[in-house]
Amino acid sequence: MTSPVRPTYYTTLDSPVGELLLTADEFGALTSLSVPGQKGGRTLQADWLLRPDLFRDAERQLAAYFAGELKEFQLELKAEGTRFREQVWGAVDDVPYGATTTYGAIAARIGASRAAVRAVGGAVGANPLLIVRPCHRVIGADGSLTGYAGGLERKQVLLGLEGVLEA
Repeated sequence: MTSPVRPTYYTTLDSPVGELLLTADEFGALTSLSVPGQKGGRTLQADWLLRPDLFRDAERQLAAYFAGELKEFQLELKAEGTRFREQVWGAVDDVPYGATTTYGAIAARIGASRAAVRAVGGAVGANPLLIVRPCHRVIGADGSLTGYAGGLERKQVLLGLEGVLEA
């Protein structure tokens, strides 16, 4: 017996980094946050249901974040990935506002070998929850702004907002 297909609920929000596409499950847990042109990002599907009411808290928190008034999101997140990806995403979640870390530091934090840095980069790049799961805070070992599924310009904007880069 197959389990019933659960609906995907969505809304869109304007932001300083472009229109955000948010999806959630039936309980309002955020399952993705994508931006236009995002590598691997979600795009609106015909069978998704528009439910802006499910996203009021996310909308308020994102507005406060972009206004420089919120440093830590308090949202229920429900992104699914492999065990390894979920470990990496958990480590990314711990990088505080206004700080950066490296792919190597994330690997060390989860107990992965130095050889796993490339896999860590792949897991960071597969993060389905841009902004609220702060993968923009992960940079190259040399301090360069390497890779960001939402585009390096957006990464620069987000890090500038957080005071890591000069605007």
